[in-house]
Amino acid sequence: MSRSINIKIVLLACASLIWALFQLAAAQQPKKVTRIGYLSSGDLTSEFTRSEPIRLALRGFGYIDGQNIVIEYRFGEGKRDQYAELAAELVRLKVDIILVTGAGVLEAVKNATKTIPIVMVGWGGDPVDAGIIESLARPGGNVTGITNIESKLGGKRLELLKEAVGKVIRVAVLYDSAISSSLREVKEDLSVARAR
Repeated sequence: MSRSINIKIVLLACASLIWALFQLAAAQQPKKVTRIGYLSSGDLTSEFTRSEPIRLALRGFGYIDGQNIVIEYRFGEGKRDQYAELAAELVRLKVDIILVTGAGVLEAVKNATKTIPIVMVGWGGDPVDAGIIESLARPGGNVTGITNIESKLGGKRLELLKEAVGKVIRVAVLYDSAISSSLREVKEDLSVARAR
C-alpha cells in the first residue's frame, strides 16, 4: 500500500476517533478525563510511531495525553492467543473508546464488549461480509471507523498482472488462514482467476 494511502487511512482514523470523542464529551461531565484504549496486533516500537499522527491530531483539538485524555496502549505483538485477554483488559479498565488496528484484533475486541465504542483503523477485510457491522452506511452496534476493502480488487490485480507480465500460468497468493477475511479474499481471487 502506498504511503499516501497510509496517511489517508491515519487521517480518516483520526477523524473517526475525534468524532467519537466529541460524542463522548457531549454526553459526559466537562471535567472527566477520557480514557482511550489502543489495541494493536503490532509491537510497541512500530505502533507507537504509527499512532503519533493520531496523538498530534488529538492535540490539535485540545486533547492532550496525560492531561484531559489517557491512552491505554496494548500490543499483541502478532500473538493471536493474547488478543482476547488484551481486549478484556481494556474493558476491565473501563476505557471510553477502543481504537483497534491489525488483523484479528477487531474480532477479539468486538467479542469483549457490546457497549464500548470501537473505532477500526485500516481493517483489511470487508466488515459487512465478516459480520462485524450491518452495512457500511449504517454500521449499527458499537463498531465504526475505516476499512481497506481489498477483497473486491482481487480480479483487477490479476488482470493488471496478466497485462504487465503477459502469459501468466501460475500465481501464488500468501494469506493467513486464521483470519476469516483473508480466507474469503483468497477464495474470491481463485474464483476470478478460474473465470479468466
